[in-house]
Amino acid sequence: MKKILFGAFVALLPLTGFTATILGVQAGAGTWSHDPSGNITAAVSGTGNTSADLKDDLNLGKKSEGYVYVAIEHPIPLIPNIKFVNTKLSSSGSGTATTSFTFNGTSYNTSTNLTTSLKLDQTDTILYYEILDNDLVSFDIGLTAKMINGSASVDDGTTAQNATFSATIPMLYASAEIGLPAGFSLAAEISNISAAGNTISDISTKVTYTTDFMLGVEAGIRSQNYTIDVDSVKASMKFTGLFMGVYFKF
Repeated sequence: MKKILFGAFVALLPLTGFTATILGVQAGAGTWSHDPSGNITAAVSGTGNTSADLKDDLNLGKKSEGYVYVAIEHPIPLIPNIKFVNTKLSSSGSGTATTSFTFNGTSYNTSTNLTTSLKLDQTDTILYYEILDNDLVSFDIGLTAKMINGSASVDDGTTAQNATFSATIPMLYASAEIGLPAGFSLAAEISNISAAGNTISDISTKVTYTTDFMLGVEAGIRSQNYTIDVDSVKASMKFTGLFMGVYFKF
């Protein structure tokens, strides 16, 4: 997988004649209201395991959390531009399970009262090249290294189990933006990978408005899909919802 992604990255180098001609920086922050769905399994070696539904069994609900990012673009040929994105993603719940399941070697029965939590915090480092950049359309392509730190816990008041997992996953990256009149624009951004038993996508679409004072606002929809097998955790999860934020651009 690494050889394939490295080859794709090298293939981008001839296109760097289209990179930006001036130094640019954009920094922003906002709130993402994400709603979880799917299932998760945590297994201890030598024990059986069954999946727990994030909503029906773990009773995880919608939550609003922050994100921050900074992107730096420069005119130096061959060296990619860089963007850092930090996203907080967690959810907690309490209620009764609708099915019996085994989590991390402990069995939990139907109608058991549970207190649960899930965390999937992320830091993305994106290296990209500007393939097209003008007042009407811009298009970028590159690679994302998504660092995930996750944990899931289940507690029935007698026995508490916690599973942790972490990974840094390379992903292909692309973004596009279409300029509109009066400072508005439409933009989309995607990171995606399917390899080694893991399929991950991070997709956002948004409307932005930039003022004459280099300040702007953005609002849109972000969706993350995870089919992962990392450490002792297997999961098929989706998080989607509206986000809005502000940014400074020069």
